[in-house]
Amino acid sequence: MSPITPRPWPRYSGMLRLGIDLGGTKIEVAVLDVAGQFVFRERLPTPQGDYAGTLAAITRLVQQAEVAVGRVASIGMGTPGAISPRSGLIKNANSVVLNGKPLKQDIEARLNRPVAMANDANCLALSEVRDGAAAGASSVFGVILGTGVGGALVVSGELIPGHHAIAGEWGHNPLPWQNKAEYPGPLCWCGKQGCIEQWLSGPALARDYAEVTGQSMAGADIITQAQAGEAAARAALNRYIDRLARALAQVINLFDPEVIVLGGGLSNVAELYTEVPALWSQWVFSDAVETRLVAPLFGDSSGVRGAAFLQ
Repeated sequence: MSPITPRPWPRYSGMLRLGIDLGGTKIEVAVLDVAGQFVFRERLPTPQGDYAGTLAAITRLVQQAEVAVGRVASIGMGTPGAISPRSGLIKNANSVVLNGKPLKQDIEARLNRPVAMANDANCLALSEVRDGAAAGASSVFGVILGTGVGGALVVSGELIPGHHAIAGEWGHNPLPWQNKAEYPGPLCWCGKQGCIEQWLSGPALARDYAEVTGQSMAGADIITQAQAGEAAARAALNRYIDRLARALAQVINLFDPEVIVLGGGLSNVAELYTEVPALWSQWVFSDAVETRLVAPLFGDSSGVRGAAFLQ
């Protein structure tokens, strides 16, 4: 491992929390002061399909943070998937290289200290309920729309992980109210067809556009083109919005949250916050729908903040 060059971050002697956000495309480490403000942030690309490389990248980022700000008081980590209560191993991660691995034990051994760990959607929800866009709400559903699709439940400020650590995992339910063109849906890495993740993730948006147009375009470029008025891109965004409205209507029917907060790369699409609520009442089993759909106050770093608050 090459030497770590200190960055010009100030050093601190007070209470500092370090958060790790392990995503499908990037790993972010951030250090927060006692007021919850960032005093250090750094990112690296996630080594694809490389478990040992992922451990090394996380270790390097933590070491870099501590060189910059001094030793931190606690470490929390958000991951795709969840720790199985039965085996202690990672399960249900769309970054499939993590599945079946003792990630918590391996990271703790490398860092030589305890690491609190939770699903990345739980971390997003924890951050936004604590002092973000969902602060003060009695019930919240946190959503990840990124490389994968995840969810988290919060009631009266408390995360609800569920008996099997899968509460909120709406991404692996089927897309509801499918039309004939959507049925049975794309094959998911989990082995099922038609999972919500295969319709609402970033890669799913790109795949849908390619299937309809015969042209490849990254999800971010599709959004840019749609916002510029390009017809095919706008049609792809419209299909995405309609599917998201159906999927969240099902969540409202099941959980009836006061607030739904979005996270992940697609949470930056401004149209979602007006156009999805305008549609979802068609499928919600109520005479009125007052659920608020909100953007994360802390943007795409909300997950790493929530990870830092795990302990």
